[in-house]
Amino acid sequence: MIIRNLLVGFVLTAISFGGTVAQADDDKPTTTAAKDDDAKATDAAAAQRDKNLKRFTEKMNKVKLVGKFTVLGREQGKLPTEEYTINSVKKLPRGDYWQFNARIKYGGVDAPMSFPLEVKWSGDTPVITLTKLKIPALGTFSARVLLYNNKYAGTWTHGNAGGHMFGVIEPVKEEEAEKKTDEAN
Repeated sequence: MIIRNLLVGFVLTAISFGGTVAQADDDKPTTTAAKDDDAKATDAAAAQRDKNLKRFTEKMNKVKLVGKFTVLGREQGKLPTEEYTINSVKKLPRGDYWQFNARIKYGGVDAPMSFPLEVKWSGDTPVITLTKLKIPALGTFSARVLLYNNKYAGTWTHGNAGGHMFGVIEPVKEEEAEKKTDEAN
């Protein structure tokens, strides 16, 4: 009896505030105002996602990730350098995958490469993810690389080795981009 009176009171209160009551699948009463708020939140999330994707596409065009990396379990001393030139990225139709067109300098390798990578989002911050990705001439890698405010940081694994990586994201100079394009063709 008490529960029925509470429900009747809820319905009357909802109606008096201009809302109507609809029955949800899980038998919880909801107002159309709450549904409108949910729709607005969904629209806002979609707009933010579109904004993130556009910004990522623009920011990751003709840039270099230049930095250092560590190897866990080794005396660090002077940290080795790394450089990844990203010529462009393009959102692929499946899931969170992007086509990365890049030039990788690692060890004795300096070569153009193109591969799909998954990009996850933490709010407005992209995180590039690789899980056991086989890269020709380099081996199999896993990594999580966060990009924020023209900097990057993350972790990497290559076979039994692994460590941290960090650095800056800087634009590729126009003449450097032309040279790399000519070399790739």
